[in-house]
Amino acid sequence: MQKEQKLPELSFRALLLGSVLTIIFTASNVYLGLKVGLTFSSSIPAVIISMAVLSMFKNSNILENNIVQTEVSAAGTLSAVIFVIPGLFMCGYWSEFPMWQSFMICLCGGTLGVLFTIPLRRVMVNKSKLSYPEGRAAAEILKLSNDLNAGEKSKEGLKELSLAALFSALMSIFSSAFKIVASQSNVAFMLNKMSFAISIGYSFALVGAGYIVGLAGCLALLVGMILAWGIFTPYLSSFADIKDYSDAYSLATNIWALKVRLIGTGAIAIAALWTLIKLLKPVFIGMQEVFKNAKISSNEKNHLDTDMSLKSIMILFVLICIGLFITFFSFVSDAKLSLYLELILSLTGTLLAIFIGFFVAAACGYMAGLVGSSSSPISGIGLIAIIASSLTILFIGSNHNIFASEELSKFAIALSIFITSVVLGVAAISNDNLQDLKTGQLVGASPKKQQIALLIGCFFGSLVITPVLNLLYKAYGFVGAMPKEGMDLNQALAAPQANLMSTIAQGIFHNNIDYKYILFGVFIGVIVIIIDIILKNKFKLSLAPLAVGIGIYLPPSVNVALVIGGFVQYFVFRYLKNKHDNASLKQKEQKGILFASGLIVGESIIGVIIAAITVFSVSNGGSDSPLKINFTLINNELLALILFVLLLVVFVKRLIKN
Repeated sequence: MQKEQKLPELSFRALLLGSVLTIIFTASNVYLGLKVGLTFSSSIPAVIISMAVLSMFKNSNILENNIVQTEVSAAGTLSAVIFVIPGLFMCGYWSEFPMWQSFMICLCGGTLGVLFTIPLRRVMVNKSKLSYPEGRAAAEILKLSNDLNAGEKSKEGLKELSLAALFSALMSIFSSAFKIVASQSNVAFMLNKMSFAISIGYSFALVGAGYIVGLAGCLALLVGMILAWGIFTPYLSSFADIKDYSDAYSLATNIWALKVRLIGTGAIAIAALWTLIKLLKPVFIGMQEVFKNAKISSNEKNHLDTDMSLKSIMILFVLICIGLFITFFSFVSDAKLSLYLELILSLTGTLLAIFIGFFVAAACGYMAGLVGSSSSPISGIGLIAIIASSLTILFIGSNHNIFASEELSKFAIALSIFITSVVLGVAAISNDNLQDLKTGQLVGASPKKQQIALLIGCFFGSLVITPVLNLLYKAYGFVGAMPKEGMDLNQALAAPQANLMSTIAQGIFHNNIDYKYILFGVFIGVIVIIIDIILKNKFKLSLAPLAVGIGIYLPPSVNVALVIGGFVQYFVFRYLKNKHDNASLKQKEQKGILFASGLIVGESIIGVIIAAITVFSVSNGGSDSPLKINFTLINNELLALILFVLLLVVFVKRLIKN
C-alpha cells in the first residue's frame, strides 16, 4: 500500500489557477474543434504552467499541481460537445443559442461522465494493466515538482510553450486577421475527364496536432486522403459535366462534398462499430469487477483509494437526472405538442442520455487506457449515439404523427441531435477522467479530491463553452448555417463532426441520403479493418480504420498539415535517436510535446480574440474583416508558403538543438 501524504490538494490557489487555465484552454479547444474538428489535450500544458506559477509559493506541492491539471483537462475535454451542438443550426432548427439549455447540456453530460467513471476506477486504473499513456506522461512531468530544480525546469517548459504559441499566433494574425497571407493553397487539373485537386493548409495548430498524434495515425489519415482525392473524387467527377462548374477545383470539391464525404461517413461508422465490438468483452468483465468490489469501495479508509461517498454520488446523480429532464422538457415544449407526448419525449431523451452514456463511459474509459485519449473514437461514439437516438425518436414519432409538418420533422431531427450532445459530453469526460485518475494514482493523490476537481472543471468549462460558441457563431457562422446574409462563406467554421451528425440524422428521418455511397464506405471500412488485422498479426504494424475514414471525410487542407506534423515527429526522433541516450531522448520528447501544444494554443487563442473583435465590429455596423490590410507586394499564397516553411525550420531546430 502506498504511504499516505499529508499535503494540501484542494487549495484555493490550485482551484483558482485551474479555473483561469480552464477558461483559456476550453476557449482554445472550442475554436479549434469548430474550425477543423480536432481538440487537443490540455493536461500537459496545464501541468507545466501550474508548476511554473505555483513554484513561486514556497509550500506548493505536487498534489496541488495535479489538481490544477485535473480541473483543466476535464474542462478542455468537455469542449468535445461542439462536435454535435452546431448540428442544431445546420439542420435549420436553431437560429441562435439558448444559453441556459446549452449550458445544461454541457454540465449534465460532463457531470454524468465523472459519476459514471467513479465505479470504474478500481478495475480500470488500479487493477488493470492498461497503459494510460497521457496519464503516465503527466505523472512524470508532475514528479519534476519534487526535484530541487523543478522551478527552473518548469520555467524552461513554459518558455517552449510560450515561444511556440507566439509563432503560431503570428501566423494566425497574418492570415486570419490581417489577411496578408493565405490560409491555404489549392491546386487542381483535369486529366482524361477526371478532376484532380489538393489543398495545403498553413495552420501551425494542425502541425502541432499532427506532431502529437504521431506518424502512425497521420499515415492512416494520408491513406484516407489518397483514397478520397486520388481515387474516389477523380473517378466520380468523370461522370459530371465540367460545363456546370467554373473550374476543375470547384468540380472536385463539389463531388467530394456531395458524394465522397458520404463514403467517409460509412467508413467512420463501421470503424467505430468495430472498435466498440472489440471493447464489449473487457467492458463486461470490468463491470463484473465493479459489482464485486462495491462494498470495498464504500468501506475503504485509505485516502489514496477513497472515492466520493455513495451518498454524494447518488444525490448528484438524481439532481442531474432532474436537470436533464427539465432541459429536455424545455426543448421539447417549443414544438407545441400534447403534454403527454412532451413528457414521453422528455423522458425518452433523459433515459437515452443516461443509458447510452453509461455504456460509452465504460467504452471510452477502456479505450483511453489502452491507446490514449487522443486515439479514442469520440467521433465514432457520436455516430452510434446519433443513429440510436434518431431511430428511437423516429419510432416514437411514427406512432404519434410527429412528422405531420416540416417544422415538426425539423424538431424530431433536432431532438436526436440534442440527445446526442449530452452523450458526447459523457463520452468526452469519461475518455479523459480515467487518465487523470491514473496520474493521481502514480503521484499519490486522493481520488475523491480529484473527482471533486473534475466536477469543478466541468462547471467552469460549461460556463465558458456556451458564450464562446455563441461568439464564434456570430463572428464566422457555421458551414450551411450563417447568422446573417452577406457574410464571408470562406470564413465559416466547418464543424465537420456536427455537419456529419446533422447529415446522418436528416438522412434517417427524410430517407434522402444516397445510401449507396455510405454502404460503399462501409465496404471500404471493412477492407481497412481486415488489412489492419493482417498488419497487426503478421508485421506488428497498424492502419487505424477510424483514422482512414476521417482522412476521407476531412478536407485535404486539414489532413496535409496534420500529416506534415506526423512526419516532422518521425524524422526528428529518428535523428535524435542516433544522437542522444534514452534519458536525453525522453527530455527531447517532452520538449516536442510542449512545443506542439504551444502551436495549438497560440492559434486557437488568437482565433477567439479575432472572433471577439469581429463581433464587436459587425454589431456596430462595421466590416466582418475589421483587421484586414490591403497588401499586394507579393502573392499571398507564396508569402504563406515561405512563412510556413520558415516556421517549420524553426520548429525542427528547436527540437534538435542541444
